[in-house]
Amino acid sequence: MPAEYNALNRYKYMWIYVMFDLPTNTKQQRKNATLFRKTLIQDGFSMLQYSVYIRHCASFANTNVHIRRIKNAVPPEGVVSVLCITDRQFGDTYTFIGSKSTAPPPAPAQLELF
Repeated sequence: MPAEYNALNRYKYMWIYVMFDLPTNTKQQRKNATLFRKTLIQDGFSMLQYSVYIRHCASFANTNVHIRRIKNAVPPEGVVSVLCITDRQFGDTYTFIGSKSTAPPPAPAQLELF
């Protein structure tokens, strides 16, 4: 096998999941949580769910760069978890969306005149 082909086989695409639970009780905590979210978005992350963001990385080395950025942006309070998976594993992800996004409003009470 040519050396170039082996190099391409070792090249791994990765996905980074960032999951966090940050306190928002005080004004400063809300500011820290908002700043953390904005930092993730500026670094190329997309929101998957409210406290779950994902980003595609071209290599393991690129993944480590973004993990260091996340580590430097973590607020003083709260929990931030980072999960790295390969592109192949990401392809096995299932996403289910419910058919009903919100409950219907309650029926209004009828007024009886007689």
